[in-house]
Amino acid sequence: MTSCQITNFPHTQSAHCESGVAANLLSHKGIAISEAMAFGLGSGLFFGYLPFIRINGLPLVTYRAAPGNILKQISKIPGVTLQQKKFRDKQMAMAKLDAALESSIPVGLQTGVFWLPYFPKALRFHFNAHNLVVYGKEGNDYLISDPVFPNPVRCPSEDLIRARFASGALAPKGKMYYLTRVPDRLDRNTLILQGIKSVCQMMQASPFPLIGVKGIRFLAGRLAKWPERLGRERADLHLGHVVRMQEEIGTGGGGFRFMYAAFLQESAEELQDQVLHECSVLLTTVGDGWRTFAVMAARICKDRIRPGDSYSAMAEKISECALLEEKVFKKLEHWLKKQ
Repeated sequence: MTSCQITNFPHTQSAHCESGVAANLLSHKGIAISEAMAFGLGSGLFFGYLPFIRINGLPLVTYRAAPGNILKQISKIPGVTLQQKKFRDKQMAMAKLDAALESSIPVGLQTGVFWLPYFPKALRFHFNAHNLVVYGKEGNDYLISDPVFPNPVRCPSEDLIRARFASGALAPKGKMYYLTRVPDRLDRNTLILQGIKSVCQMMQASPFPLIGVKGIRFLAGRLAKWPERLGRERADLHLGHVVRMQEEIGTGGGGFRFMYAAFLQESAEELQDQVLHECSVLLTTVGDGWRTFAVMAARICKDRIRPGDSYSAMAEKISECALLEEKVFKKLEHWLKKQ
């Protein structure tokens, strides 16, 4: 195949790759949906502090559901069929991609960011769960709708192969996926309730102390003791890692809270519900709190400390976020019981 393009694919820039791809694929199939709604229906909000899982030797901190979870939840919507395939053979993987494009099917791919040449060098890092959509091919270049970019981009075939078969954690193994069926319309009211219930259970009802609101409090307690337990240099290394996971992976801790707040606001309008509106406003405040923590942490890591900046102050800010998130999800739990 030398030339093929799906001319009506709706490229829309998004804050987060997986929710952006989900929204764009559904929109192409005639289901108009915002990224925030896709994120909410896909139960995307989460928190976990998992010191037994190491990223570059440092504990994993995650502010959203595991990669692939949003698409998995979207695929469970009645009437939605999402075909997914992984490959061992690189040429077979590319041949299947070309065949789908020839059939005018836009294809979602899981890729490694480091090998995508259209990313600025400063932003390339070894993260293997970046989602994008291929909607065409011209010569040796694939036409790509990468939701984190404002406009469609191009990627040479050899680079896309490397990105599809990147090695390491979360190796994509050539994964591709595409929608083959969607319903005429979504039962948004039911799906909104299901999405909120799932996130409430993960954030509020998990028995594990490292997950949800409990996990946020656990991180606050650990962080306050890092200078004493680890020494200042090692403490700053851990702190920088937390901020990097918050602000550079996806939309970051605050950003995911803002996105879920947008989902709650959209749901409030859909259901004409004041409680959801109030929760949206409160969760926006939570997002502001996470961003305040990140800014203070960045100053400390760069040794640009201002009066009031300290590990104890950062721990207190995280504890405030935990308290507010607990308030949001308790309010949502109470709301769910009345539905």
